[in-house]
Amino acid sequence: MKNKISDFRKAQNLTQRQLAEKVGITYQSLQRYEKGTVLPIVDIAIRLAEALNTTVAELFQFED
Repeated sequence: MKNKISDFRKAQNLTQRQLAEKVGITYQSLQRYEKGTVLPIVDIAIRLAEALNTTVAELFQFED
């Protein structure tokens, strides 16, 4: 699975810490999500999408 969390975050000029605070997670967790080493649970994926003004489908894409 590929994600665009970092792209959306940078487009909004947010640091990892700022986005993590908006979502209610640690910045270490956000780092893992951005790297793709860990997938967020559905609730966190929804909060990430809302904080970045996008959809979960836009943030996370399955690779072929």
